[in-house]
Amino acid sequence: MEYLKYKGYTGSVEYSEEDNCLYGKVQGMSKHAITYEGMDLNELKQDFEGAIDDYIASCAARGVEPCKPYSGTFNVRVSPEIHSAIAALAQKSGITINAYVRQVLAREAEMAY
Repeated sequence: MEYLKYKGYTGSVEYSEEDNCLYGKVQGMSKHAITYEGMDLNELKQDFEGAIDDYIASCAARGVEPCKPYSGTFNVRVSPEIHSAIAALAQKSGITINAYVRQVLAREAEMAY
């Protein structure tokens, strides 16, 4: 699946055979659903960007901060053995476990896009 990106938001690109159109949803929005559609990729992108702009404008009109799709914080549970290995690798690199994990995740995330 490909993704659209705009103003820090990421949206899916999907196809509805039944409706013969493209559609999508902004990813990572737990409290709000932002959807969009189009007959081709240009229309889909325009509707996606318009939906984001409308959402941001609506929040501004109500005096609330727009939700961000992801906070940047999440917990990962690992076995004690993996925890120990990561701690040793971080120490060997001269950085904290958090910094080490951030580097590894950033490198892997770049490869995925």
